[in-house]
Amino acid sequence: MEQQYQNLKLENQLCFSIYATSREITKVYKPLLDTLGVTYPQYLALLVLWEHETLSVKRMGELLYLDSGTLTPMLKRMQEQGLVIRQRSAEDERVVFISLTEKGKKLQGKACHIPEEVFSMTPNSPEQLKQLKVMLQGLLETMHAYNKK
Repeated sequence: MEQQYQNLKLENQLCFSIYATSREITKVYKPLLDTLGVTYPQYLALLVLWEHETLSVKRMGELLYLDSGTLTPMLKRMQEQGLVIRQRSAEDERVVFISLTEKGKKLQGKACHIPEEVFSMTPNSPEQLKQLKVMLQGLLETMHAYNKK
């Protein structure tokens, strides 16, 4: 391959490494989340609800970097599973708040071991993983700001 095209090789693509790593990590989570009866995106929604208790769909979308077209059907399924309650605001009917049911709250105790279990599957030290997370979070914020222009 000519030198000028070296940057087009798949092995040189940061985006591919991030994409493929994300898919592999999601596969690692699947059997752990199957025991909870939730998908990976639902797990992410539960994480923010365990932290914040009640959120508007808009704020939840901001925290998860998801649009309402993706989030709303997932939240409807979670409501059907008895994990969340969706409730329109009394002040503004366009605003929908999401909160956990008792069943959704109880899953938190069952999920406590999941992060440690996933981290234990890597050869990296906790400090290395923390540094990687900081770097990826910075990249995420930069790309998000760029895309909002």
